[in-house]
Amino acid sequence: MSNSNHQDSALTAYPAIVTLEEEPSPTASRRQFFQTFSADSPGPIAGAYAAGNLAAPEPQNAAEAAKAVSPFAKDATPFIQHGASSLETHLEDMAGFITPVELFFVHNNAPASLQVDIDSYVLTVEGDQIATPLTLTYKDILNLPSRTLFATVECGGNWRGFFGEVMGQEASGTPWQTGAIGMAEWTGVRLRDVLMIAGVKPNAADVMLIGLDEEAPAGGFRRTIPLDKALDPDTILAYAMNGQPLPPDHGFPLRAIVPGWVGSSSIKWLGKIQVSSETLWSHNNNTSYVLIGDDYPPEGEAEGQAATLQSVKSSLTLPRPAELSAGPQMLRGYAHSPYKIIQVEWSDDNGHSWQPATLIDPIMRYAWTRFEFPWNPSPGRYTLMTRATDGAGRTQSKSIPFNEKGYLGNMILPHEVTVT
Repeated sequence: MSNSNHQDSALTAYPAIVTLEEEPSPTASRRQFFQTFSADSPGPIAGAYAAGNLAAPEPQNAAEAAKAVSPFAKDATPFIQHGASSLETHLEDMAGFITPVELFFVHNNAPASLQVDIDSYVLTVEGDQIATPLTLTYKDILNLPSRTLFATVECGGNWRGFFGEVMGQEASGTPWQTGAIGMAEWTGVRLRDVLMIAGVKPNAADVMLIGLDEEAPAGGFRRTIPLDKALDPDTILAYAMNGQPLPPDHGFPLRAIVPGWVGSSSIKWLGKIQVSSETLWSHNNNTSYVLIGDDYPPEGEAEGQAATLQSVKSSLTLPRPAELSAGPQMLRGYAHSPYKIIQVEWSDDNGHSWQPATLIDPIMRYAWTRFEFPWNPSPGRYTLMTRATDGAGRTQSKSIPFNEKGYLGNMILPHEVTVT
């Protein structure tokens, strides 16, 4: 670890990964911060790195090597592929709480997922509101106190493909259905801990996260979050996904996880953090990932209002349309929101009447919640619907204000089912 002014010798004695059980004082010095959380043995990811066993996963056989020309590191076969940049999960393939990496959706803003050299990787922290600009190596990051959380990552345009079908007005962009979302266990370091080491000045307002994907818009995909979200203890810089180092498609070696916000805020292949006293504008908060429409008056330099907090949604894990056999059966689905899900209801008469579904533990903020309900249909055609309510009192409705690029869609989805 280095800074632009001097080398702090205390920071070269790398402490091991530990769970942050005691919060450091906001006024603690950088030296005190590291000394407080030093330990004797490395955590599993740090240990693998120290042993020289940590690197981006590589093809394991000739068949996988042939796939290396793909824009994705993973096998694209199980997905709905949207062009060369996006893989959508078939939600009907999902059953558990955690999304397996091999089924986790992908959206890139560069032509292909990056393969980053871990030995030359660095994260820089700079800006007019940083007291001591930093350069952190991967080892530096692994040796900071760790934080693990369960959270969905969901593209802001998830459900975009339903705007025309449900609302009668098409939105522009990738026509995602219900599968631009995944749920994972993320482990990393708190962004606020990194910012504390660098020293955030009192007038800080915006934090811009910038990826290494130089072929993305602006020479590195980037998005800003306000300082209070950056300092939230649940906003992390993740290096592990489901207990393993991040795969290349999901940001190896480091990505942001900004839980509850649209996925574009959770920058992959994170390379730079800028902290400013002013709002930082870019393509991704003035034209892209912006709600543009009559109900969204422009803010600042944006053409509308930036998409930030996710909406509340629910959907069934059935093909669209679905064919089922008559008789008793259990139907299941997922509901998700930035807040805890407190209720899911279902209807099989096009929304004329509603019945409660059963929520399945665990029920956690930032994670999706599974639900189920028994159904005993006779042969015929049905329109099933579900609607979720979250802890903030938000409930899905049959229509929402239109926005040109189809962000944050959460209208109640009609699900056509034929029973034979």
